Amino acid sequence: MPGQVNHQVNISRKTFHTIYEISKLLNTNLDQTTLSICIRLCENGVNPQALAKVVKEIQKEVKALENNDIESTKALNK
Repeated sequence: MPGQVNHQVNISRKTFHTIYEISKLLNTNLDQTTLSICIRLCENGVNPQALAKVVKEIQKEVKALENNDIESTKALNK
């Protein structure tokens, strides 16, 4: 039985690695932790398209906040 469990764990790791590589190719900008959370959410019934919209919106807001921080820092340095 432990051999079978180890086999399943290895398959899961390889599958996740493949999904992560696809994610990088698609320029999702998701790290492994975030991608893992998204996968678990989908496995638990969250609508993937709705999740994708939320993730994109959060990424957009983070980028806007980062741009504001950069502009604020430039203004302070003048």
